[in-house]
Amino acid sequence: MARYFKEQDIDEFRECFYLFARSGHITTLDELTVIMRSLGLSPTIQELTQYLKKKNGRMSFADFLEVMHQHSRVENLPDEVIQAFKAGDKTGRGTIPARQLRHLLQNWGEGLSFREVDNIFREANVSSNGHVRYTDFVRVACAPVPDYY
Repeated sequence: MARYFKEQDIDEFRECFYLFARSGHITTLDELTVIMRSLGLSPTIQELTQYLKKKNGRMSFADFLEVMHQHSRVENLPDEVIQAFKAGDKTGRGTIPARQLRHLLQNWGEGLSFREVDNIFREANVSSNGHVRYTDFVRVACAPVPDYY
């Protein structure tokens, strides 16, 4: 499974795995849930149960890498975010007013600061008064962070 991930990613997975699976194996649903969500994934309880069941209730790090690969192929965050925008797009134009996007980013979930939203808007070339094509915005917002940051 190591061939599917960069060495840096595997190191991050290993560190998180052994932080929560102190015995060297994942044996509970809680451990698997915390580890995967700590790594930024959003598996459902049903998916997590299935992964653990396939490994007979005991998962080594090699098994965990296999599960990470399997789940990363299933979960596609940019598409999920675009679908959420489409669900709220009453006009069907594929855009959202910049003011409304700012409100969502500042007040939903963890809530970004005004400065953080300004930085995202600058990176995505969003004008404060215009409309934003949400597919383009999601592509920029979900892009991997370059190493030089």
